[in-house]
Amino acid sequence: MPGGAEIPAAQLDVPPAYTAQAGPPNAAPPAPDWWRGFRSRELSGLIDDAQAVNLDIAVATAQIIQAEAQARIAGAPLFPSVTGNASAEESARPGGTGQSLFSTGLTASYILDFWGKNRATLHAAIETAVASRENRAVVELSTIVAVATTYFQVVASQDRLRIANDNVATAQRVLDVVNSQFKAGTTSQLEVSQQESVVATLRADIPPLELTLRQDMATLAVLVARAPEGFKVKGGSIAELAIPRVTPGLPAELLNRRPDVRQAEAELASATELIGVARAEQFPTLTLTGSLGSITTDASNLFSSGSHVWSLGAGLVGPILDGGRYRARTDQAVARAKQAEAAYRGVVQGAFRDVSDALSNIRYARATEADLLEHLQQSREALRLSRVRYERGYSPFLEVLDATRTLNDAELTFIRNRQNYLSYTVDLMNSLGGGWKSTGDEARDESRSSVRADAGAPLNAGDPKAPTR
Repeated sequence: MPGGAEIPAAQLDVPPAYTAQAGPPNAAPPAPDWWRGFRSRELSGLIDDAQAVNLDIAVATAQIIQAEAQARIAGAPLFPSVTGNASAEESARPGGTGQSLFSTGLTASYILDFWGKNRATLHAAIETAVASRENRAVVELSTIVAVATTYFQVVASQDRLRIANDNVATAQRVLDVVNSQFKAGTTSQLEVSQQESVVATLRADIPPLELTLRQDMATLAVLVARAPEGFKVKGGSIAELAIPRVTPGLPAELLNRRPDVRQAEAELASATELIGVARAEQFPTLTLTGSLGSITTDASNLFSSGSHVWSLGAGLVGPILDGGRYRARTDQAVARAKQAEAAYRGVVQGAFRDVSDALSNIRYARATEADLLEHLQQSREALRLSRVRYERGYSPFLEVLDATRTLNDAELTFIRNRQNYLSYTVDLMNSLGGGWKSTGDEARDESRSSVRADAGAPLNAGDPKAPTR
């Protein structure tokens, strides 16, 4: 039966629960403004700015307006079309005689949607508009994630740069001590050269870190639609950022939470409705027309009863020989729907994988951080003791060098793990679809109902069915 095509049943393998958990059992779902959980006013301000001025979001917003306008255009054939006309003509024949003719009227036409073509076209356009709204949500969430991740890179780069400068200062102090001992004859030129090499090596580490920091700053500037020149971020220490813990909920909820899943679902619904459009094109189209107006040679009698004319008519148009064109269009529409179904299933399975990976990464980073923090504290104490022992002559200078390298590695490893921990948390928020403002069904149906209302379509008139979960 043409029109009203149903979405192919997309049997999904939905796990009952996630194996890994990101936090304690009483952890809350992601808040709508989940990024505030990192307790950084600067980060929150950057994300607020990005939501308001980011150019990718602006492009996606314009695409919504286009798609919703197309849905209104697609809904127009479901209503009668009425046009008005008025004309005045003056004609002359050879010999000087002339005639005036005045006319006015209304013409109405209506296509009877026996096979559901117009309604299916409307539903396809509505689902496309819904997909455009979900695409904007995807772009907005991706932008927020990019701002947060880049901000963490900035702060981590600042920490690395601070450590590098501290290491240079420490190495320089050690070099001063070694030079004093060399002048006093208690140490060798070899130890002086070794320490000078350490200072030079540590100084060489600073320019690449400064370059990375400038590049991260420039990336942040672009995300908030500002020129990199003059753009500054205060930053701080990555250890000062809080790490929010949330519950991932149930896997079945993810199908309604993630905007990319809802987008793929809407694209599947649109492709399925187009099957009905292609099938309906194989059947005749019945058009009703009617006109009412006046025609006269005297403009003063244009609206008098004697000048009125009217007409009613019906027209039937349908294909007879088309060379298999319409059947091929139907086959094409069916293939596109199957492609959209496969894409939808792929997005769903990718969503489950994203959450699983994020949860596993968070669990690893959280377990590692405690050990790294203990190692960092012990490395600092070892360096302090090695300096005391060396200055008092109880140990060789090599012990100080080894302790310095160990502390340097410990600090960098801790920063790297902490940055990963924060980024994995952002990945989890992204994989869960961002903040949960409403229930899953409400999030799924809100855009569709709004677009239907704008397109002038009844909310309960042949709504496309959702894929089987």
